[in-house]
Amino acid sequence: MPLNSKNCDAFLAVAETQSFDAAAKVLNITASAVTLRVQNLERDLGQVLVLRERPCKVTNAGQTLLNYLQHQRLLQQQLIQQLNGQNKAEFSSIHIAVNADSLATWLFPCLNTTLLAEKITLNLQVAVQSETHKLLEQGQVNACISSESEAMPGCKAHFIGQMHYRMVATPAFVHSWFKQGIHRESLRKAPAVIYNDQDHLHSHLLLAQFGLNQQCFPFHYIPSSTAFADAIFSGLGYGLVPDYQIADRTQNGTLIEILPQCSCDVPLYWHHWKQQSPALKQLTKVILEQAEQCMNSPIQ
Repeated sequence: MPLNSKNCDAFLAVAETQSFDAAAKVLNITASAVTLRVQNLERDLGQVLVLRERPCKVTNAGQTLLNYLQHQRLLQQQLIQQLNGQNKAEFSSIHIAVNADSLATWLFPCLNTTLLAEKITLNLQVAVQSETHKLLEQGQVNACISSESEAMPGCKAHFIGQMHYRMVATPAFVHSWFKQGIHRESLRKAPAVIYNDQDHLHSHLLLAQFGLNQQCFPFHYIPSSTAFADAIFSGLGYGLVPDYQIADRTQNGTLIEILPQCSCDVPLYWHHWKQQSPALKQLTKVILEQAEQCMNSPIQ
């Protein structure tokens, strides 16, 4: 049987706001009406979709439905944009999930000209490169930049290049914390800088090279690519920074590569749904042609 659109809208609002009361405000109906519509949808599907907690949570069945509805919403937006495509004054909106380092460095230099020329706006969600594809799977975005190489069903994945990272610190930091050399014991004491608790590049490197897990050394979580790099540049700690952010600094001596034998390469892939709007096709073309060159060009 076809799904009732009003019931689906009520469920979608509850899932996204995590509250029946908040969903009621979004839909401009009463909370009891929202509850009734969600109950009707659960009855029709024979599944519990929402756990009535504070905040509300979707069940596994609810997550499956949520992914479907969010994807359908994006497809509808693409259809409307495509049908209105003859009007050159209209902008098309593309939802993309991107890792913070790409966003902070090469993404806009790569896309700026195309975004303006083709009248495309971006709605970006930021996550670590190992997690962005989950937002695509959930139907929240049209495309993503991910370290995951395998395409999901209904999607395509293209290799677009490798981001090169090096472990660096200021000379003053090295003098203070690594005066006797960089080894297991000195790394146990020196403060590291890590993006967030989903960023495992730093901890994986130290575990592989020195047998140190993240509980064995002090660290700062700084979930902003710009502030993250600035913290290292100012001597707050040491950490993994992309090559193109540090080329000038390593050359002029304001940064030192402290583990030259342990540089880290992160392969990146462009994932998108097979069904692409004209605007997304254009972005895909530019990404595939220019991303690798842009991501490895040092920032001036």
